[in-house]
Amino acid sequence: MFMADIACVRVLYTGDYSREEDCHLCAAEIPQFSLYFNSEKMAKTIRRLAEKTLEVGESVSGFLVKKAFTCQIMALDDLHVFSQLSTENISQRITIAYNGAFGVLKHRLKQIFESVESLPDEESEGPAFRVHERLTVKYESEKHISLHWRSDPISDMVSDSVIISILLILILITSYC
Repeated sequence: MFMADIACVRVLYTGDYSREEDCHLCAAEIPQFSLYFNSEKMAKTIRRLAEKTLEVGESVSGFLVKKAFTCQIMALDDLHVFSQLSTENISQRITIAYNGAFGVLKHRLKQIFESVESLPDEESEGPAFRVHERLTVKYESEKHISLHWRSDPISDMVSDSVIISILLILILITSYC
């Protein structure tokens, strides 16, 4: 079924390519109709989230999965059961050439960041400190330091800003030499 303008007259064509005769209706003969949609959506909690009965107004934390016009909310741990997706933790490490004093680096980062804490030597195999409890900066040798962090959006932002700070410190060190 489609609408066609023939000689400035709108015609609704309702042919279905069968042996029956085609029916043509002028625009004046087309009955008025309107569609109403209910914008209210319902999502079911499944697996671990469904174990506990929720009270009215209580919030739920999970993934919203839409499949075949149905919505389901599931916990992150249940994701592998209902899909072929899996979740992984990524540990990142970068080694930067740094020939300055490690104490100077720690002092400069303390000026920039709120939380810079020293780590015990037995835990880190040498001088090291932690920035915002997310990023570990280790003294590897006289010419290298390494940064270690578990990848997530906040840790990635912290690591990016620490890397930029280290590079700016290197620029300052080389400009004074």
